[in-house]
Amino acid sequence: MTLPKIVFLDAATFGDVSLERFSEIGDCKIYQVTKPSETIGRLAGQDIVVTNKQAISEAALAAPESQNLSLIAVAATGTDIIDHTAARRRNVKVCNVPGYAAQSVAQFTMALILELATHAGRYAADVKTGMWQKSPVFSLLTYPSIELSGRTLAIVGYGNIGREVARMARGFGMEVLVAARQGAAEAPASHRVPLEQLLPQADIVSLHCALTPQTKNLINNETLRLMKPSAILINTARGALVEETALIQALREQRLAGAALDVITEEPPAADHPIIVAASALDNLLVTPHTAWSARQARERLLSEVAENISAFLAGKDRNLIG
Repeated sequence: MTLPKIVFLDAATFGDVSLERFSEIGDCKIYQVTKPSETIGRLAGQDIVVTNKQAISEAALAAPESQNLSLIAVAATGTDIIDHTAARRRNVKVCNVPGYAAQSVAQFTMALILELATHAGRYAADVKTGMWQKSPVFSLLTYPSIELSGRTLAIVGYGNIGREVARMARGFGMEVLVAARQGAAEAPASHRVPLEQLLPQADIVSLHCALTPQTKNLINNETLRLMKPSAILINTARGALVEETALIQALREQRLAGAALDVITEEPPAADHPIIVAASALDNLLVTPHTAWSARQARERLLSEVAENISAFLAGKDRNLIG
């Protein structure tokens, strides 16, 4: 029996987690990083492609090199890197891995909230630079600290991650409100609140929704003006949910108390990316390098699920297929 040919385009994104299982499933070729210009060539003769963030465009799918391709296994939850219309046209199936990083992303989200609430990292940095040692009293009170208990957390996107964030937040004594689904055709559930009503109530807004045409730039000049000046924004979902220039302006004008972003519109960013430049100048903007998902357990779970998706596909079974 001829083994299916499997190619990994960006294995470096998984760190040191073993890919050995995939060699048992098929004839596996592994590339640590793939440039966009290299994608088509690396699809040549392959039956299955595994990609985390390397895009599969219409041009790649239409190329003669891709004629054997039957499955795109996205090693992530979001599949916006795939041209789904082109894939359907060529009968190429697409699968993803929902929910694998709910715990990892949720706890990182809470860490970002806690940092903006307590400034623990900034205080630790002050110890390293000798500020505490110079204090005339026993403590430093340099940064404003708030208690989370009694605060209102607004969650936009109530899937696996959003629900886990809600569970953790309630453990801190927070009140949790959930936004009505953006772009949903059906009426919102009774416990959900339209965004324009939700934002003025929120002390913290945390984004966990998918990036769609309806949610792109969801946080913009208009929606930012609905938020309290004392509120903070957290984004561990997709960078393009936030209109970055509008956010920077709101932070500079102190119309928003703070923001923590684990995702931005260009990853990795150029040195002159507006968010990177702003993060070096603004004390109320915290940026981390798209790492909320990356707890080792989550990465192991992710690759196990990718392998299960491929095995199911080869057995003629539908598993986590998109569209």
